[in-house]
Amino acid sequence: MSTKRFTGVMPPMITPFTAEGAVDYAAFTANLQQWNEDALGGYLVNGSNSETAYLSEAEKLQLLRSTVKNAKPGRHILAGTGVESLSETIRFTNACADEGASFALVLTPCYYQSSMTSSALIDFFTRLAEKSRIPILIYNVPKFTNVNIKADAVKTLAAHPNIVGMKDSTGDVPQLASFLAATAGQDFEIMVGTVSAWFPALTLGIEAGIHAAANCAPNACASVQQAFLSGDNERAIAIYQLLLPLNTAVTATYGIAGLKYAASLLGYSGGEVRCPLQPLNNKQKQELAVIVETAHQGLKELGIRN
Repeated sequence: MSTKRFTGVMPPMITPFTAEGAVDYAAFTANLQQWNEDALGGYLVNGSNSETAYLSEAEKLQLLRSTVKNAKPGRHILAGTGVESLSETIRFTNACADEGASFALVLTPCYYQSSMTSSALIDFFTRLAEKSRIPILIYNVPKFTNVNIKADAVKTLAAHPNIVGMKDSTGDVPQLASFLAATAGQDFEIMVGTVSAWFPALTLGIEAGIHAAANCAPNACASVQQAFLSGDNERAIAIYQLLLPLNTAVTATYGIAGLKYAASLLGYSGGEVRCPLQPLNNKQKQELAVIVETAHQGLKELGIRN
């Protein structure tokens, strides 16, 4: 296999909104400049945690432009480009390529979920890869799509020279291992899409992760890998265990509103969510603040900032 393209942690960057519901580009850029000082390997713009389903195409492209303009040199810039139809995905993927995206992260089509068989997904991604001017990454997130791509489809797609990897956000470690086995020997990289599977993924040989929690705790997420690679499994596990309650809170329990509030508590600009998502109530804010503070203090004792 060739040299790894992807190493380290990337945030699926949150999109701050104003109280009136407009994209707060200044806050977005301020976050990016702060993340430039954190231990990250790259950025994902217009991912699930970016509220991309609620963004217009013009907003998505402007967020990408801001990322390209302000990202620290040498860091990968991934753009979420998947929409339901093949033709629109091709068009938008190439529009993002024109704006400077390095890779396209493409959601599995899902509206007609019962028809999204392995053969349908193979056809979609193969035809997209033939027309895309940048390399394609498969995005598997059944939590939102109710479509879970199978290892047989991933094996077939991994053979395509312009399909170079995937983000698996299931948190299913046995399935992660099946993807690795299916693509062994291919020039194809699997990234884990949730902190809940981060340490197990590292032990399986995965070298990169795109984590919601990296928006608010980027250095802690990165430190799990740093400790693991240095051979200090005890430290890696300690950091990982401190991150787990925080990760659950900003994903499953409180969702994107919780992620944004946690980011605000930890020094980033969370901003508002966009309707129909709802902000946290006061009780939820108090509960989340306790979880954030507990994680923050534990990480601080280990010498980790966020």
